[in-house]
Amino acid sequence: MDPVPIIGGTGALGFGLARRLAREGLPVVIGSRDAGRAATAAGRVGNGAEGYLNAEAAVSGPVVLLCVPFRSQSETLTNLKNVLRPGQVLVDATVPLAAAVSGRATRLLGVPQGSAAEQAREMAPEGVDVVSAFHTVSAPVLADLEHGLDEDVLIAGDSREAKRRVAEIVRWIPGLRPVDCGRLEVARHIEAITPLLISINARNKAHAGIRLTGLEEPRW
Repeated sequence: MDPVPIIGGTGALGFGLARRLAREGLPVVIGSRDAGRAATAAGRVGNGAEGYLNAEAAVSGPVVLLCVPFRSQSETLTNLKNVLRPGQVLVDATVPLAAAVSGRATRLLGVPQGSAAEQAREMAPEGVDVVSAFHTVSAPVLADLEHGLDEDVLIAGDSREAKRRVAEIVRWIPGLRPVDCGRLEVARHIEAITPLLISINARNKAHAGIRLTGLEEPRW
């Protein structure tokens, strides 16, 4: 099995994904700007997880998860420009929340490219397929291994094969179902669901996710 590098794996979402994937037996590599923090997070994940600097982590597997805050997305991708290689898939889980500029987490920032995922595609090296995913799964719920999951992961991207590779990773986590939502431009709508969920969950003191009804078996 190929390792799954998680850039920003010391953050809430990245750490939660790392815990879930590692528990199911997938090799996980946590990336961070600080090697010490990456190693500490990997130790907390356990199950053979390893921690390295972002650039070292990014070369360790064919599908790279980018789980950094929006304010760090551009800088992180700039630093990975000469590291990511053709044939890799970059999974962008970034959400352009207004909280990135001291605004409210229930508001979305405008991105000239249309979405954070489309900005990532613009910055990624040629030959790297960008896929949007993991925007609607609660980070605290992911990190709590005692909490059962039952929700859909909405996926968008221009390469069908790249989306299928991401879907395979999603299926490793019990209770998560991957759903192909179409081309990468759809990411702008998927990203907008995150602040909606934040508002709903804050009002109800919950960690609700998304589950599509009337869809027995999503097409891939």
